[in-house]
Formats: sequence, structure tokens, C-alpha cells
Amino acid sequence: MKKTIVVADDFANTRWVVEFTLKSLDVEILNAENGQEALQFFDGRNVDLLIADQNMPEMDGLTLISKVRKTSEYAHIPILMLTTERNPEVKEKAQDIGVTAWVQKPFQQDKFLKIVKKSLDT
Repeated sequence: MKKTIVVADDFANTRWVVEFTLKSLDVEILNAENGQEALQFFDGRNVDLLIADQNMPEMDGLTLISKVRKTSEYAHIPILMLTTERNPEVKEKAQDIGVTAWVQKPFQQDKFLKIVKKSLDT
């Protein structure tokens, strides 16, 4: 069964690069332009990983992650924060709410792929 990954980022180019990078994993990618749109994918369907940007319109990454973590069905899925955000307070809050890994943009594809593979294997 294919793993399902939700990618929430307001930049189409970033979503494309993430999808291109993960193509070799044979996963299903569900793309969202913001946190509010991404939240709709957490409706009972199987989601194996969330990759979220912090700075998005409508709903930022930390708010999205907090809402996902509050649902029992998705409370323990791996979550990657993929962002340009460098504020240590935001990074600390992300750790507090259960972000699995923090990936700084722009990312190196091979390292990002390794993090995603490790996250999906947990």
C-alpha cells in the first residue's frame, strides 16, 4: 500500500520540488497551498507524513501542526517542518508540539529524501 504524504506550502514551486524529490519513493502526494487547505486532508483517510511550511496565508504551519496533533488518529504521525523560518522561538515551539524534524529551505534533495525515508519507516 502506498504511503500518503500531505505537503502544505504556499509556493507552488516548493510543492513541485518536494513532489519531484519524493517521486522515487512511489508515494501519494496531497498538495495544499496553506494550512487550512491541508487540514481538510485529515478527515479520516490514511496520512503517513505531513510536510508543512511555517509561513503560509490562511493558517501557518504551527497552527496546522497543533490541530493535527490534537486529533487522536493523527497525533503520532511524523511531521516535518520545511521552512525558511530561522526564529529560534518558532523552532522551539515546533519541537514542543511534536515536530519530527526541522528542514531549512532551500534543502539538499538527497538529505531531504533521507529524512523523509526515515520518517516513513518509524
